[in-house]
Amino acid sequence: MALLERLRQRAAFLKQETLALYLAARDPRTPWFAKLLGIVIVAYALSPIDLIPDFVPVLGYLDELVVIPAGIALLLRLVPPEVMADARARAAEAVGRAKRTALWAAAVILAIWALVAWVVVRWAMTATPAG
Repeated sequence: MALLERLRQRAAFLKQETLALYLAARDPRTPWFAKLLGIVIVAYALSPIDLIPDFVPVLGYLDELVVIPAGIALLLRLVPPEVMADARARAAEAVGRAKRTALWAAAVILAIWALVAWVVVRWAMTATPAG
């Protein structure tokens, strides 16, 4: 169970860090070459063309496991620390808002399902048996 929780925390961190990188790339204080690198990383990640084709066993996915994280690490070094700090703060705030919104949405959906179940039970109880 501890491994699963660590993986969830890591995934949440990566999601927030990705949003922070996006926000940092849009910041006017970010150098143009860092913005260009960000575009190249995203284009490579989304591109169907890889350095090593995916059908090659094991090595096919190695470029996604090495090239993209290395590019992100380089990008983190190129973005000024104050820009990255501001972007991380805005990303954390956005993720917090998204969590609150998701909780409210879940509550509304549960309420709708409870209402539907109540209506079905009431209808079933008042229906007269055939015959």
